[in-house]
Amino acid sequence: MERFAALYEAFNSRDVDAVLSQVTPDVDWPDAMHGTRVVGTDAVRAYWLGQWEAIAPQVTPRRVRQLPDGRVEVLVEQVVRDRDGDLLSHAFVLHTYTLEGDLVRRMDVGDPES
Repeated sequence: MERFAALYEAFNSRDVDAVLSQVTPDVDWPDAMHGTRVVGTDAVRAYWLGQWEAIAPQVTPRRVRQLPDGRVEVLVEQVVRDRDGDLLSHAFVLHTYTLEGDLVRRMDVGDPES
Protein backbone atom coordinates (compact mmCIF):
# COMPACT_ATOMS: atom_id res chain seq x y z
CA MET A 1 0.00 0.00 0.00
CA GLU A 2 3.01 2.26 -0.39
CA ARG A 3 1.44 3.53 -3.60
CA PHE A 4 -1.17 5.38 -1.55
CA ALA A 5 1.50 7.02 0.59
CA ALA A 6 3.15 8.19 -2.64
CA LEU A 7 -0.19 9.43 -3.95
CA TYR A 8 -0.74 11.58 -0.85
CA GLU A 9 2.83 12.81 -0.91
CA ALA A 10 2.35 13.95 -4.52
CA PHE A 11 -0.96 15.65 -3.60
CA ASN A 12 0.61 17.45 -0.64
CA SER A 13 3.49 18.68 -2.79
CA ARG A 14 0.92 19.86 -5.39
CA ASP A 15 2.35 17.56 -8.08
CA VAL A 16 -0.92 17.24 -9.95
CA ASP A 17 0.65 15.31 -12.84
CA ALA A 18 2.05 12.63 -10.51
CA VAL A 19 -1.34 12.15 -8.86
CA LEU A 20 -3.25 12.10 -12.13
CA SER A 21 -0.88 9.48 -13.53
CA GLN A 22 -2.40 7.12 -10.93
CA VAL A 23 -6.04 7.53 -12.03
CA THR A 24 -8.13 6.39 -14.99
CA PRO A 25 -8.89 8.96 -17.71
CA ASP A 26 -12.57 8.93 -16.64
CA VAL A 27 -11.88 9.04 -12.90
CA ASP A 28 -14.86 9.99 -10.72
CA TRP A 29 -13.76 12.29 -7.88
CA PRO A 30 -15.62 14.13 -5.10
CA ASP A 31 -15.70 17.91 -5.21
CA ALA A 32 -15.87 18.32 -1.44
CA MET A 33 -15.89 22.11 -1.63
CA HIS A 34 -19.18 22.15 -3.56
CA GLY A 35 -20.75 18.83 -2.56
CA THR A 36 -20.67 17.52 -6.13
CA ARG A 37 -18.43 15.26 -8.20
CA VAL A 38 -16.04 15.85 -11.08
CA VAL A 39 -15.32 13.29 -13.80
CA GLY A 40 -12.20 12.96 -15.91
CA THR A 41 -8.61 14.00 -15.39
CA ASP A 42 -9.11 17.47 -16.89
CA ALA A 43 -11.99 18.19 -14.49
CA VAL A 44 -10.05 16.83 -11.50
CA ARG A 45 -6.99 18.90 -12.47
CA ALA A 46 -9.12 22.06 -12.68
CA TYR A 47 -10.79 21.24 -9.34
CA TRP A 48 -7.49 20.75 -7.52
CA LEU A 49 -5.84 23.81 -9.03
CA GLY A 50 -8.83 25.92 -8.02
CA GLN A 51 -8.87 24.36 -4.55
CA TRP A 52 -5.16 25.04 -4.06
CA GLU A 53 -5.68 28.70 -4.96
CA ALA A 54 -8.28 29.04 -2.20
CA ILE A 55 -6.97 26.74 0.56
CA ALA A 56 -3.91 24.74 1.53
CA PRO A 57 -4.97 21.18 2.39
CA GLN A 58 -2.52 18.59 3.73
CA VAL A 59 -3.63 14.97 4.01
CA THR A 60 -1.58 12.34 5.81
CA PRO A 61 -2.55 8.67 5.56
CA ARG A 62 -2.79 7.06 8.99
CA ARG A 63 -4.20 3.65 8.03
CA VAL A 64 -4.60 1.85 4.72
CA ARG A 65 -6.62 -1.32 4.37
CA GLN A 66 -8.18 -3.36 1.63
CA LEU A 67 -11.91 -3.93 2.01
CA PRO A 68 -13.54 -7.32 1.30
CA ASP A 69 -15.04 -5.94 -1.94
CA GLY A 70 -11.58 -4.97 -3.25
CA ARG A 71 -11.80 -1.25 -2.59
CA VAL A 72 -9.06 0.42 -0.57
CA GLU A 73 -9.90 2.54 2.47
CA VAL A 74 -7.47 5.16 3.71
CA LEU A 75 -7.96 6.94 7.02
CA VAL A 76 -6.34 10.35 6.62
CA GLU A 77 -5.56 13.18 8.94
CA GLN A 78 -6.64 16.30 7.09
CA VAL A 79 -5.39 19.76 7.97
CA VAL A 80 -6.81 22.65 5.98
CA ARG A 81 -5.37 26.14 6.17
CA ASP A 82 -6.30 29.34 4.39
CA ARG A 83 -3.79 31.00 2.07
CA ASP A 84 -2.42 33.00 5.03
CA GLY A 85 -1.65 29.80 6.95
CA ASP A 86 -4.49 30.10 9.46
CA LEU A 87 -6.07 26.81 10.48
CA LEU A 88 -9.54 26.25 9.02
CA SER A 89 -10.05 22.63 10.02
CA HIS A 90 -8.32 19.57 11.41
CA ALA A 91 -10.15 16.26 11.07
CA PHE A 92 -9.86 12.57 10.35
CA VAL A 93 -11.56 11.54 7.11
CA LEU A 94 -12.06 8.26 5.24
CA HIS A 95 -11.04 8.11 1.60
CA THR A 96 -12.32 5.01 -0.18
CA TYR A 97 -10.84 4.12 -3.55
CA THR A 98 -12.31 1.92 -6.26
CA LEU A 99 -9.55 0.59 -8.46
CA GLU A 100 -9.48 -0.46 -12.09
CA GLY A 101 -6.36 -2.54 -12.43
CA ASP A 102 -3.63 -0.47 -10.80
CA LEU A 103 -5.40 2.85 -11.32
CA VAL A 104 -7.94 4.73 -9.23
CA ARG A 105 -11.36 4.71 -10.91
CA ARG A 106 -13.33 6.46 -8.15
CA MET A 107 -12.71 8.09 -4.80
CA ASP A 108 -15.30 8.66 -2.08
CA VAL A 109 -15.02 10.69 1.12
CA GLY A 110 -16.65 9.62 4.36
CA ASP A 111 -16.78 10.21 8.08
CA PRO A 112 -14.84 7.59 10.07
CA GLU A 113 -17.40 7.91 12.89
CA SER A 114 -20.33 6.71 10.75
